[in-house]
Amino acid sequence: MSNATKTKYWKENLRYLAILLTIWFLASYGCGVLFVDQLNEIHIGGFPLGFWFAQQGSIYIFVILIFVYVRLMNKLDKKYGFDD
Repeated sequence: MSNATKTKYWKENLRYLAILLTIWFLASYGCGVLFVDQLNEIHIGGFPLGFWFAQQGSIYIFVILIFVYVRLMNKLDKKYGFDD
């Protein structure tokens, strides 16, 4: 495996991480803190949506993003031949 291939692999991995962490940041900090007043206008199960994101939503999204990351990395490993 050449260094150029390893570099491409690592750059693509970092791009995935940056995208997924940005999504998590927007869901946890953005929805739970910054946009809480706007989201509290919407209710889910009797609770304001801003409260729901602050308490549980960001955790659910984080777990979903873990599964998305695993899937993306499995595809990336196959693409670059690291799927031994």
